[in-house]
Amino acid sequence: MNSTSNCTSEDNSQSQQLVMIVYIVILLVLGIVFNALALWVFCCRMKKKWTETVIYMTNLAVADFCLLCALPIMLYSQRHSKREDTMLCQTSQSIYLVNRYMSISIITVISVDRYVAIQFPMQAKRLRSPGRSAIICAVLWALVIISTASRRAWQVKDGSFCFSSEKYDGAKSSIFSMLGFYIPLIVLTFCSIQVIVILVRKKKTDVHEKKAIQKAIWIISANLLVFLACFLPMHVALSIRLIMEPKTCSSIRTWKNVIIITSRLSNANCCLDAICYYFVAKEFQEASAQTISTLSRSYKLQDST
Repeated sequence: MNSTSNCTSEDNSQSQQLVMIVYIVILLVLGIVFNALALWVFCCRMKKKWTETVIYMTNLAVADFCLLCALPIMLYSQRHSKREDTMLCQTSQSIYLVNRYMSISIITVISVDRYVAIQFPMQAKRLRSPGRSAIICAVLWALVIISTASRRAWQVKDGSFCFSSEKYDGAKSSIFSMLGFYIPLIVLTFCSIQVIVILVRKKKTDVHEKKAIQKAIWIISANLLVFLACFLPMHVALSIRLIMEPKTCSSIRTWKNVIIITSRLSNANCCLDAICYYFVAKEFQEASAQTISTLSRSYKLQDST
């Protein structure tokens, strides 16, 4: 029998719960607003500019938006069914996990796409296309959904799929999560560093090109750092927990709280992704500027009437 089954949860202090609630509310408001706006710009303002980057960004916004929408349901199910692996918790956590690892996958694919475009410009014209990007996204959705369904089927048998369950098996969870993170991390880090090296070595013909390259290097570095800051702490915690195999109730509760806290930190990526859209996609800059201009004009007309 799993050692966690003999331990009972301890409620956090009111101050800790309040901090967590405030954090989640801020995250939900900003994340849903930013990603909803991004989806509206991508789908309504950029219909004729569906490039590879826009397709990837749209799928990333969908994944982030769905994750944020599933978060309140998952928190509710955990809070009101602390000892049970309920269907509500299983469903909400499945949606949550699918979209978390879809976000990781899309961010990785964007870095690969950027690397291919810069390192192999001639081959990129043949390899890259909006249609291929759409197919890649469809394949990623299928793989992530299948892997999450397999994880659920494996863990639901012993009632250990949900964090809310006292039978929650961190070892099984860690294996799935680490495979879904460390492989993309290696690919993302390699592609990002290679692109930065290529850009640094590139000869600058004028001041404008120098500034453009510096901006590109800053964006790539910022994206990599955001990815590491959001996702690395949780997966490192999962890895350490798997290696240490805590046995006592106090150590089990401690590591469970660490994973929950770092998991909440990873959710901040949904907001940060939306902010990055503006800097990464030139098309998004143009469309968002037109949108803001249109909205400001409509508000002025309403005020004048």
